Amino acid sequence: MRVVSDALSYLATGSNWTRDGGILELLGQQLLVTLAALLLAVVLGLPLALWLGHLGRGGFLAINVSNVGRAVPTFALLAIFVTADPWGWTGGFFPGTADLGLLGRAGGATTVALALFALPPIITNAYVAMREVPGEVRQAAVGVGMSGWQRFRRVELPLALPLVVSGLRLALVQLWATSTIAALVAGPGLGRIITDGFIRTRYGQGIAAALVVAVVALLLEVVAAFASRAVALPEHRAGRGGRAGGPDDVGSGAAPVGAERVGTDPSHPAGDGVGVETST
Repeated sequence: MRVVSDALSYLATGSNWTRDGGILELLGQQLLVTLAALLLAVVLGLPLALWLGHLGRGGFLAINVSNVGRAVPTFALLAIFVTADPWGWTGGFFPGTADLGLLGRAGGATTVALALFALPPIITNAYVAMREVPGEVRQAAVGVGMSGWQRFRRVELPLALPLVVSGLRLALVQLWATSTIAALVAGPGLGRIITDGFIRTRYGQGIAAALVVAVVALLLEVVAAFASRAVALPEHRAGRGGRAGGPDDVGSGAAPVGAERVGTDPSHPAGDGVGVETST
């Protein structure tokens, strides 16, 4: 129990939060590294996964290539990056241990290593989300004369968005928890307080920083859960509204109705599914 009391005492001491290299400073660094890595992973992986999901081709290769990030330990990548010589076109910020503004020492190497770690859930969820858009909804979009880009933007992406956001939510929490390993190469984040505490046998200090990491992880999970819910709500409302479909209704809960109405011949009873393809 002494470790717990030492941890609480450490957290209760104001100077431990506000001094240079204190909890607040390193907390801010870790948040910035986490968000920067997530943004980089989104830029690299999300557009490709969405487009491959729209085309229905190349997904197996993309997912398996991205899964290399699961097989290769993030710390191994980080160790390689910090020991490599900087590339000239990066201004000396990557790879290596150069300070990168607010991201601190080895900020570039840490961000890239974490971004590669975040790619698998982002790519996998985005591709699967696009492929799970119902076939009848796609047919309805084709029936009302939408182009491929219009189907992607107005039909497939809105329906896929909840699962896409779920992948981002998973990546965010994983990145935050994993970013503490940057301390092993003297990088940014609360991991520096954790490692320093255990190296110096100040276990209360290490446990205190670990508690801060855990609490922030829970807060990030709650915020991401609300974001996922906010994205999903419009779809659910449309599904309960029961509006008849039309060109602007494709992709909502009324899309199958639109599929039945597009181009139906008066000689056929409504709802028989005939007429998805119109004749001239």
